[in-house]
Amino acid sequence: MPAAAAMPDAQVCERARLSRDARFDGLFFTAVRTTGIYCRPVCPAPAPKPGNVRYYPSAAAAEAAGFRPCLRCRPELAPGEGSWRRGDEAVARALKLIDQGALAEGSLAALAARLHLGERQLRRLFVVRLGAAPNAVHTTRRLLFAKQLLTETALPVTTVAMEAGFGSLRRFNAAFRQAYGLAPRDLRRQLPAVQDGPLVLRLGYRPPYDFDAVLAFFRGRALPGVERVDARTYARAFGHDGGTGWLRVGRWPAPAHALRLEVHGAATGGLLGIVQRVRRMFDLDADPHAIASVLGRDPRLAPLLRAHPGLRIPSGWDGFEIAVRAVIGQQVSVAAARTLTARLAAAHGAALPAPLAAQGFGHLFPSVEALSEADPDGFGLTRARAQAVRGIARAVREGRVDFAADAPLDDFVARWTALPGIGPWTAQYIALRALGHPDAFPAEDLILQRTVPADGTRLGARALSARAEAWRPWRGYAVIALWHEAMAAAPAPSHPAASRSAA
Repeated sequence: MPAAAAMPDAQVCERARLSRDARFDGLFFTAVRTTGIYCRPVCPAPAPKPGNVRYYPSAAAAEAAGFRPCLRCRPELAPGEGSWRRGDEAVARALKLIDQGALAEGSLAALAARLHLGERQLRRLFVVRLGAAPNAVHTTRRLLFAKQLLTETALPVTTVAMEAGFGSLRRFNAAFRQAYGLAPRDLRRQLPAVQDGPLVLRLGYRPPYDFDAVLAFFRGRALPGVERVDARTYARAFGHDGGTGWLRVGRWPAPAHALRLEVHGAATGGLLGIVQRVRRMFDLDADPHAIASVLGRDPRLAPLLRAHPGLRIPSGWDGFEIAVRAVIGQQVSVAAARTLTARLAAAHGAALPAPLAAQGFGHLFPSVEALSEADPDGFGLTRARAQAVRGIARAVREGRVDFAADAPLDDFVARWTALPGIGPWTAQYIALRALGHPDAFPAEDLILQRTVPADGTRLGARALSARAEAWRPWRGYAVIALWHEAMAAAPAPSHPAASRSAA
């Protein structure tokens, strides 16, 4: 994948700041020298004089320069750093690992080694791209999440410290005071009080965002007892070491460019992981402008992007769940795959307690351990697919395959296609929906082969791959746009061979 674009130049930043252009939210931050505050480009505060403004490529860079986050526009609500977090480039892979806690649990040297880089080289890449070293990015990420929890929830400060990944209240207070010049409790006293009730968080995105299309995708595949999708929200049950919980995602009221996440029963210290999973599921860090600038040059894709601006890659809550569903969905329709997967989940998923049952959830999706040891004859699948499902469960359990955020696409596909019953289509589909990889491309997909020509002919996998070279590094978004068109034209496909992309 080519290197990610640098921060917009100063003239573009200036125009975006003055117009409060939400397309640039999170792509740069505006710092005001006279106030010591840094803001998102969408900040509603009166625009400062240009001579007092400095631009930074990341919140971490602004904080490293000594600026504090604005209490009005709240930089913690900005989407992630766009293309810097996407694909296979070293910085993108490192950011995904940092999001998963690599620097909370390990050293910078270990992170660099995992990326096959030297520590100094990784630090230099971060400073060039993000304006701050990896540890500074990690610390800023934790502090901004803590600031969001202090602002939007009634959680005790001690709990906020644990949820944001600080090992102790003392360390949290010290880091917060050093960065922002006041204690966490002092910040909370400056804010309106939050009433007790369900834990609700705002998750920002860059517009446009076709939330209806994402919901429609999830609705057609929702597993009864595990998920609920209606016209306005997505909900699901989840398990953790301390028990079970459930969540619901819907729109945040206009004019905010955000989704509303409601969480019930999360384990202490698990909130950040839940937020990151939901952001990936709903593809909230995508940069629609960058994607459209590439795909919009293709006359086949341009009208699809105009008709449905802001399409996202609907990912999954759990990589293993997506892999099982991909295998079950081979050569069958959406409805058939959903029915078969629901039976498997009901038979082998852990039953949920009464409070969750009252919300319409009956069981969790089966665990790796449950499907590793279950009798494949009880899966309700063909013998070959049942063996493939148990085979991937055992491969995940043994570490032969995984869903690591730092895996380059080609390496990921190679490892998965080494398993019996997993071909290139299935591996690419898993990369698309389990990793949310922006360049995943199942060229063997029959719907794509028939939809791309748009004249009744069909392209072979090799010809389709060649045709899609111009769509890099956003081929995954082209897949979603074309699938969306095909599903709109035939919402209930029944021909098995034409439906396997809809798993």
